[in-house]
Amino acid sequence: MADEGELLAERFEEHRGHLKTVAYRMLGSLAEAEDAVQEAWLRLGRTGTGDIGNLGGWLTTVTGRICLDLLRSRAARREQPMDETFVPDPVIRPLSPVDPEQEALHTDSVGVAMLVVLETLEPDERLAFVLHDMFAVPFDDIAPVVERSPAATRQLASRARRRVRDATPSSEPDPDRQKRVLEAFMAAARGGDFEALVAVLHPDVVLRADAGALVRGAAGSRTLRGAKTVAESALLFARYTAAARTVLVNDAPGLLSVVDGRVHSVMSVTVTDDRITGMYILSDPDRLERVEALT
Repeated sequence: MADEGELLAERFEEHRGHLKTVAYRMLGSLAEAEDAVQEAWLRLGRTGTGDIGNLGGWLTTVTGRICLDLLRSRAARREQPMDETFVPDPVIRPLSPVDPEQEALHTDSVGVAMLVVLETLEPDERLAFVLHDMFAVPFDDIAPVVERSPAATRQLASRARRRVRDATPSSEPDPDRQKRVLEAFMAAARGGDFEALVAVLHPDVVLRADAGALVRGAAGSRTLRGAKTVAESALLFARYTAAARTVLVNDAPGLLSVVDGRVHSVMSVTVTDDRITGMYILSDPDRLERVEALT
């Protein structure tokens, strides 16, 4: 017969996937999300379940509190506004689901573009928005975490909701159409066809590339704007596009580039009216080692 510790661990494991999703949306970092979930487990071990009526709700709130502390610590360390080249950790899956249960976990996954917008929110705003709007946690439960009244917490979420709505770029909801646009981009880049690249890019397309702090030169972090500028960059890095394959990046088709057996970059896009409006590229070698990728 399982002892009390084993039963507690089993009950926690039932919630681990959900808690990691909460933490990932709060933090945009897979490694930090894992750490937050582990800390939630440690706090549960110290508390026990004797006075916890709703374990799932308690764990969600505790994980949110841990993430809030991490976000506040980040904000305190950051001397300047978030670098506009920052790209959150992507979650990568095969295009064709191999595990229906796993696929079900990702049916409401959040795109990289939205995670970028979430990074611009204040920590308390992000917590209120993520827990309430994405996970239906009542404001009465969120209020003690942010040390505000339920009414003030509601205002936090409302303010965050407006900012997310105004700043998140619209994108084609049909994954098949997204995939066709991405394939047209890949074909043009591989073929060195500058005009075809410009044609598949929106005139005001924005490319955000995050190569980390150590990479310099042409391969370093950068933000590019405009179809011709982005097309020129795509031709410069065409060899990596040639090594790429189409995968699901969070909630939409994207590109995974593997060179010499190592993940070189992950790219996600936003598509509107059959043109790419936004490109988000993570090529930071340190962070790519931790990305959940099917290589």
